[in-house]
Amino acid sequence: MSIIIDENTRVIVQGITGREGSFHTGQMMDYGTKVVGGVVPGKGGTKSEHGVPVYNTVKQAVAETGANASIIFVPARFAPEAVLEASDAGLEVIVTITDWIPQRDMIEVMRYVKLGKSRVIGPNCPGLISVGECKMGIMPGDTFIPGPVGLVSRSGTLTYEIVDELTQNGLGQTTCVGIGGDPIIGTTFIDVLPLFEADPDTKAVVMVGEIGGSDEENAAEYIKTMTKPVVGFIGGRTAPPGKRMGHAGAIISGKTGTPQAKVDALHSAGVPVADTTHDIPALVKKALGIA
Repeated sequence: MSIIIDENTRVIVQGITGREGSFHTGQMMDYGTKVVGGVVPGKGGTKSEHGVPVYNTVKQAVAETGANASIIFVPARFAPEAVLEASDAGLEVIVTITDWIPQRDMIEVMRYVKLGKSRVIGPNCPGLISVGECKMGIMPGDTFIPGPVGLVSRSGTLTYEIVDELTQNGLGQTTCVGIGGDPIIGTTFIDVLPLFEADPDTKAVVMVGEIGGSDEENAAEYIKTMTKPVVGFIGGRTAPPGKRMGHAGAIISGKTGTPQAKVDALHSAGVPVADTTHDIPALVKKALGIA
């Protein structure tokens, strides 16, 4: 099985004719994702270079195609309105790849979205992939193989690197979710972990955090209630004290958000925390009881 998206997910691409939107639409379609339409105001009635129909509005696209998910590749100044439009159309999943969206804008967007039924992934995220079924994002599909490990990560680059480590060690994946590294995001660790807990095909979870914020500490409290093993990794543990690193989410306030605070919280929940990405497969195999 999978979580959030699957082989039946019908996707529209907001910004399908732009450079990034066009490129990644092709990549998603090559993976097997059902991309059923695109949205670019003023280009309704045309087709993208992939032969996908383009609509002026999300509501038009949903009405014509039966789409239930959208992925957003539009510039930061237009992205908040794009999310709101997708939410108004009743889409179940809205993946927001765009970065550099002001925090104030996302606060207002998420306040509105939470009144409806949409789940926002991101912004500033690599998207997600249910292996062998559907890819919504910028992740290299050939890195993934099907298997029993779920992964949720704040970092796009670490997602690819750790999945490659797992794959090279014969540890396939169910669904991998890149939640994004901004301070205001639509889906957090504690939104994803219960989905993996309920998924019968996910036997173990890898949670990839970073310095800054308190999401990992919050997740540790939930992990204490889980029946499935979780392996952790915290990026930025070698960052020099006081040095600003990473993206907008890497903010440390007092003792909150420090690498050690996150590691201590995970250890208190019984989660082994890998020192390097190379250590993760061995910890996952140990958690699964694989020699």
